[in-house]
Amino acid sequence: MGGGGAAAVRGAIGGGWRVSTMSDDAPAALDPRRAFIVVSGMQGAGKTTVAALLARRFARGVHIPTDDLQRLIVSGARWKSQRGSEGEADVQLRLRLHNMCLLGASFFEAGFTVVLDEIIIGDRVPHLLEEVGARPFMFVMLTPGLDVVRQREAGRGTRLHEQWGWMDDEIRTGTQRIGLWIDSSGQTAGETVDKIMARVWTDGIVDNSRGS
Repeated sequence: MGGGGAAAVRGAIGGGWRVSTMSDDAPAALDPRRAFIVVSGMQGAGKTTVAALLARRFARGVHIPTDDLQRLIVSGARWKSQRGSEGEADVQLRLRLHNMCLLGASFFEAGFTVVLDEIIIGDRVPHLLEEVGARPFMFVMLTPGLDVVRQREAGRGTRLHEQWGWMDDEIRTGTQRIGLWIDSSGQTAGETVDKIMARVWTDGIVDNSRGS
C-alpha cells in the first residue's frame, strides 16, 4: 500500500499538521525504556511523521517505515492499489510485513526501541499477530477524521484520500481493536506523540503470548 503517494507524504514530512508553538523535537531527557511499537492508520493519517518523532523520544530509537522495505524490490515490485485481492501485490504486502517484523526484532534484541509504521487494518491485524509471535508489543492506531486527512493533504498538495478513503471505513468497522487508538484530529504530530508516550505503556500493550 502507498507507492508513490506515500513517497509524497514522506517528502513533505510534517506538512499539513497544525503548527505548534512548541518544538516537536525530542525532550532533553530521552526515555531509557525499550519497546517494540507498531504505529498504524489509513494512508495520510500521519503514521510516518508520528513514528519518526516517537522513535526520537528514546535514548536508543529506531524508526522502520515499511514502504522503504518495499522499495528494496527494484524489479517486479507490485504495490497494493485498491481494496480486495490483488494477487502478487498481496504476496509482497505480506512479505514486507514479515521483513518489517524480522528487522524490528533484530534491533529490539540488540537493545533498541523500535517504532514501525505500516497500514495494519482488516485482515492484516491477525497477520501482524502471527508475524510478531509470542513477543509482547505495543500497537497504536491513529484515527484522524477523513475530513482532517483531506485538509492535511490539501496543505501538502496531495489527494491520497481519493484513492484510499475506503481505509477509514475499514478501520472503524472492519478492524480488530487492539492496543491504543488515538483520534489525532486537531493535534500536532508532537502532541500525538505526547499522548502515545503517556498511554502506550498501559493501553497500548498487546500480549500475544497465547495467540489471538
